[in-house]
Amino acid sequence: MAVTNPQPQLKRELGVFGATFMGLGSIVGTGVFVSIGIATGIAGSAVILAIFIGALVATFNGLNSAQLAASHPVSGGTYEYGYKYLTPAFGFTAGWMFLVAKTASAATAALGFAGYLINILGLSSNLIVPIAFIAVAIMTIIVLTGVKRSNFANTAIVSVTLLSLVFFILACLPRAIFEGASNLSLFRSEITLANILQASALMFVAYTGYGRIATMGEEAKNPRETIPKAMIVCLLLTMLLYITVAVVGIGAVGVDVLGNQSPEIKTAPLQAAVRTVAGSSASVVLAIGAMTAMLGVLLNLILGLSRVWLAMGRRTDAPKFLARLNQQQTTPYYAVILVGATIVLLVLLGNVKTTWSFSAFSVLIYYAITNFAALKIPPQERLFPKWIAILGLLSCLFLAFWVESSIWQAGIALIVAGLIWHKVRRAVS
Repeated sequence: MAVTNPQPQLKRELGVFGATFMGLGSIVGTGVFVSIGIATGIAGSAVILAIFIGALVATFNGLNSAQLAASHPVSGGTYEYGYKYLTPAFGFTAGWMFLVAKTASAATAALGFAGYLINILGLSSNLIVPIAFIAVAIMTIIVLTGVKRSNFANTAIVSVTLLSLVFFILACLPRAIFEGASNLSLFRSEITLANILQASALMFVAYTGYGRIATMGEEAKNPRETIPKAMIVCLLLTMLLYITVAVVGIGAVGVDVLGNQSPEIKTAPLQAAVRTVAGSSASVVLAIGAMTAMLGVLLNLILGLSRVWLAMGRRTDAPKFLARLNQQQTTPYYAVILVGATIVLLVLLGNVKTTWSFSAFSVLIYYAITNFAALKIPPQERLFPKWIAILGLLSCLFLAFWVESSIWQAGIALIVAGLIWHKVRRAVS
């Protein structure tokens, strides 16, 4: 049963610019610095098509997320939309999948940051976990100070990241112009439709940070106008950035370098590409951008995850103390601390082998529920046509099962376990 008592509300401090940069801070990270290389290894030069397909699916989901957030502007994203427009079980499943997927992604971002840092400084690999721990602690403290200061830190981080990617493009562009004709053949005989769809699923995940804009709906000024504008601008900028990076990178060094699946290149494909073109000093510049990107992802994931725990605490799907705000009503204090602690636990485990694919399945299920909820919005509240929600729902369900069977089977098992907890919790409350 939904909680009916009035709850303290977060202050509305985000405009279009701030919300857009929150989205960019969540998106521009692992996707551009790692996933493009993995997807290139799968689909070759046709990764450009995969980037576009991923962007198209993300656009459907982004518009529906914006529609829902504008109609129901509270923290919690699809967790809240599922409750309002569908059923408590759908709402809980969305929240549960979001928490599972993004907590693992946050740990991956922290470990990725630490890995880049020790490579630049020539430190021992034994320091990866301690450095990642420190990164999580610092980002958690920043989030505890409230969204306004978090937004300032995020803008600084995103700016450094974007500048490093501009550097990559400028460094590789001359060679891409001369070598691109032979390197950019979109289809090779060994590339199949299955390769392109698998790469599309990976690239879709590389866009999914846009949902952070929706989860911040309670803190946006004039959310019905701010959220859709920020969502559309964010997705357009990201698609253009990804396509430009892929075209210039493949044009300059070819798929054999950018898509190389050896361990040392797989985690840093852009760094390998720019080193081939411009030497080791240029690769350091790229590494700095990658590190700031990982910090931006980590910051925004802590923000988004804490808001979902806040929403679940309000509905008693999670302990009620998670719904408490600080005295200034700028941050859900206990929820932020819980998020930081759970990320640290995953960092200490250090096992990120299947994180990307597992996040892909969980996030696609999350957005399938988003699109389903968008179908239920009353006509008078609609910002976009109903067919956008239908296409979003079908495309998410389709792509979700292109991950390895062991991944989606484990994901379904977690959904079932979560629903059992949900039913028991509601029975005793």
